[in-house]
Amino acid sequence: MKFGIDRLLADPALRSPLEGRRVALVAHPASATEGLVHSLDALIAAGVNVTSAFGPQHGLKGDKQDNMVETADELDPTYGIPVFSLYGEVRRPTARMMDSADVFLFDLQDLGCRIYTFVTTLLYLLEAASGTGKAVWVLDRPNPAGRPVEGTTLLPGWESFVGAGPMPMRHGMTLGEMGRWFVDHFKLDVDYRVVTMEGWQPESGPGWGWPQSRIWINPSPNAASLNMARAYAGTVMIEGATLSEGRGTTRPLEVLFGAPDVDAKAVLAEMRAFAPQWLAGCAIRECWFEPTFHKHAKSLCSALMIHAEGAFYDHHAFRPWRLQALAFKAIRRLYPDYPIWRDFPYEYVFDKLAIDVINGGPALREWVDDAASEPGDLEALAGRDEAAWIEERARFCLY
Repeated sequence: MKFGIDRLLADPALRSPLEGRRVALVAHPASATEGLVHSLDALIAAGVNVTSAFGPQHGLKGDKQDNMVETADELDPTYGIPVFSLYGEVRRPTARMMDSADVFLFDLQDLGCRIYTFVTTLLYLLEAASGTGKAVWVLDRPNPAGRPVEGTTLLPGWESFVGAGPMPMRHGMTLGEMGRWFVDHFKLDVDYRVVTMEGWQPESGPGWGWPQSRIWINPSPNAASLNMARAYAGTVMIEGATLSEGRGTTRPLEVLFGAPDVDAKAVLAEMRAFAPQWLAGCAIRECWFEPTFHKHAKSLCSALMIHAEGAFYDHHAFRPWRLQALAFKAIRRLYPDYPIWRDFPYEYVFDKLAIDVINGGPALREWVDDAASEPGDLEALAGRDEAAWIEERARFCLY
């Protein structure tokens, strides 16, 4: 099984269009070859004329822990090339940045979730290249969450850095495929190509999207495991809640919640009573943790841990977005006045609730807060959008 970067390095014919051209690389710590050589080092060693590099959110080094922690531009100490930040003073490439290269190689490991900002960074790069004659190549990598689709579609007017366009939360595409959809949907005039993977099998076990032959490297500081990548389309919603998502612990974003004033055991019982079908495909385990920083720091939290792994994992039954919605709903039913929703600026959106920015609209929050709502109400909303996206994306899939 070969990722895009490995095929590009192994095949001189694939690299030949880069000859005589200035090349930029968009990368992070997980931008590594099968031999664990960083893509920047590997490309330069292969003779590619790399004249600049770009880092997305969390930086080229992946050292920035939290959201809205910016990275400055710098000069690479080894190669002397500029390293531009796409999560600093700007999130869209400037004209000066675009002038640094002729071809932009985009080699980011994604999680297959609309809110994970690398997908938006790809759109912004494509828009910056549109009409300029610049080329954008995606060196494709697996979607570790595979092909399943889940969540409501982002509504018009709700676009943000965590909402690139009208897609559901869990989109089931690789970044190479998503770029094809972006070019078509936004009518972009860009020289776009995908260096495809070889042998990726998103619908085959045991990896179900992630090849067992490849180790996991954190694409961002809190993306610490395949289990997290599978759960993320649900657990990321806790960023919009007062509950802890496990930041400040060793297993962030692998829990349904943690809080010192919520009884996790009672919440799990309520989840099983209200919508047991949404707990399928994984194991849920009661646990405790004390975050060293972030929400509820230094407080003992009662929590529920997700295990979408090993013998507990059923790829097609596991629905993390519904599972997380169910956890919120159970808390609301048990604690009607609990302040679930965290009111703070989220990814530079200052006039909307974070949970609504995350979901690209208010539907999920309204369902949680409506005492009369039933599982079928949310199922009807999401099911319609999911079916439409599966049909929409079909002609852009490469595998």
